[in-house]
Amino acid sequence: MGLVETPSVEKRINILREEINQHNHLYYVLDSPSVSDDEYDLLMRELIDLETNYPNLIVSHSPTQRVGAQPASHFPPVIHSEPMLSLANAFSRQEMTAWYERVCRSLEVDHVALVCELKIDGLAISINYQQGILSFAATRGNGRQGEDVTGNVKTIRSVPLSLKGVSDVIEVRGEVYIPKTAFNELNEQRVKEGEIPYANTRNIAAGSLRQLDPSVTATRPLNIFVYGIGEVAGLTVPDNQLDMLRWLAVMGFKTNEHIQRCNTIEEVELFHQRWEQQKNELEYNIDGIVVKVADLNHQRTLGFVGREPRWAIAYKFPAERVITKLLNIGIGVGRTGSLNPYAILEPITVGGAKISMATLHNIDYIQEKDIRIGDWVLLERSGDVIPKIIKSLEDRRLGSEKKFEMPDSCPECSQPTVRISGEVVVRCPNPMCSGQVIRKLIHFASKGATDIQGLGEKILEKLIEANLVEDVGDLFYLTVDQIEALDGFQQKSSMKLYKEIQSKKDTPLHKILYGLGIMHVGEETAFILSEHFGSMDAIVAASELELNTVPMIGPKISTSIKEFFLDSEAKTVITKLQNAGVTFRYQSQRSGGGKLIFDGDDFAVTGTLSTMTRLEFEDLVRKAGGTISKTVGRKTKYLVLGEDPGSKIIKAQELGVLQISEEEFLAKLSGI
Repeated sequence: MGLVETPSVEKRINILREEINQHNHLYYVLDSPSVSDDEYDLLMRELIDLETNYPNLIVSHSPTQRVGAQPASHFPPVIHSEPMLSLANAFSRQEMTAWYERVCRSLEVDHVALVCELKIDGLAISINYQQGILSFAATRGNGRQGEDVTGNVKTIRSVPLSLKGVSDVIEVRGEVYIPKTAFNELNEQRVKEGEIPYANTRNIAAGSLRQLDPSVTATRPLNIFVYGIGEVAGLTVPDNQLDMLRWLAVMGFKTNEHIQRCNTIEEVELFHQRWEQQKNELEYNIDGIVVKVADLNHQRTLGFVGREPRWAIAYKFPAERVITKLLNIGIGVGRTGSLNPYAILEPITVGGAKISMATLHNIDYIQEKDIRIGDWVLLERSGDVIPKIIKSLEDRRLGSEKKFEMPDSCPECSQPTVRISGEVVVRCPNPMCSGQVIRKLIHFASKGATDIQGLGEKILEKLIEANLVEDVGDLFYLTVDQIEALDGFQQKSSMKLYKEIQSKKDTPLHKILYGLGIMHVGEETAFILSEHFGSMDAIVAASELELNTVPMIGPKISTSIKEFFLDSEAKTVITKLQNAGVTFRYQSQRSGGGKLIFDGDDFAVTGTLSTMTRLEFEDLVRKAGGTISKTVGRKTKYLVLGEDPGSKIIKAQELGVLQISEEEFLAKLSGI
């Protein structure tokens, strides 16, 4: 029970909140701290103590409540009062000029002023304030409906929990990101803990905001740049984009300082060139600039088409290309025994990242491009994706370069390799190959399979070295004491990993099937098998002929499945899993009771989806009776277009595949 508050206590609490909020603004928004960390901690401690003793005086916008929300079971939907739009892209001066001319024609003017901003590589967010208090925050979603992530946004220190002088409503839009330094530190820590490092800053920003537990989000050093407004009531907003950004900064929001008014496309081009050259000097990632019509009244006149505003466009940077030397070609062994060549490069910095390796796909790719050891090669890295070799520079050859040949034996276990007729992949046929074993375990624990959090490659290697794990079945027999005996583990972390593994005994059947790593059985095939047979026993007992009658399961896949379950090693694994209590739970993912919306329709996707992950998209399609293809083929009915779509569009056009937006997909799913 709290103490009875007095006016002097309430006054002191309000003074502390005001002072702490001011220090937060100076530190996290203006990057200009005015007190030491110790002084700040003393103020926060006093406030925490007072609020603990006087709980009736706690308010939602107190600086002590940034991590005050309870873990959620899901993210409730939020309807945006005004649509959150996605930007169209331009990749050249010509495309920018064409956009500018369309704008002028639409406004019936010869000239229009523009504002250039940096395009922050993060996640779009909407934050709503009512009576000056942060009311709720939501992701962009499909532009009209997003997800409520209020508790997570409150953990971002540069987001004000309250505003002065706001008596009604204001909604601000911004981009949540993670600084490069913080990102690198997080990845270094993950590697130390045996976890797979995060792929890029955008993914971790998005993943952090979609954590069900805000306390997890609070551990991620997220930041924000506010760039616009949505709904506004009771406030007079400047009528110019540049002035509006300055107005937001005065109100306490963090805005980006690198903005410029441009009166011509030539000035836009210079701004674009400048930041293409200087982007690596920034503490955050950008992938282009955003060009907006300066006058907000003109913006409203121009409006939007589909999900894209007519008054703004993203002028993207081209993929960065560099030249470096191919020192050697290494071989990695995959979970199915595939020997995967990769380039070992003379280290070079691309896009602010030091690159020393690149994918080479397979032997046919190497031979077609005539890539030789010792070659100077042209390397491309677009955004944060894995770099790839575009070509060898033949005119730089000196004659000492060597053609590459796939090894006759596995580099991990020395077993003679094989190449099945009709396949481009060379394989190691030894199922107990150490290279395969570790990859199989990593695959089994991956997100698309059992999703065992905290079980990374380094930890699995320790388990193998300690002779505790030989296959995926052994994971469920690990004890807390065995885990704790591993280097780097303590009782708390050991118990956490043990409970995480045990919780996966109830993983759905189709995810277990996928996790077993059966050759030619991806997520979609595993799902189809689960739906058709309904149990692991039925799948194991099925004849090759029975398997071949399943829709979308041809002779090649049928043979692979049957051979897998006839193998003695596979039988041992299945028995281990059963005896350990793994349920092989079957629960139909199809929509229940009525007609299936996508009954038999095949979907592919390209680009980045804004409302969901790829896995979530695939689950939605399956629940509605549809199927998933990783590539666009003749059976594909719909290609769903995310942001920054790739080459699948060209294939879809060639085959006459229907192209729909993410918003259109969700509308179909809802029966609209």
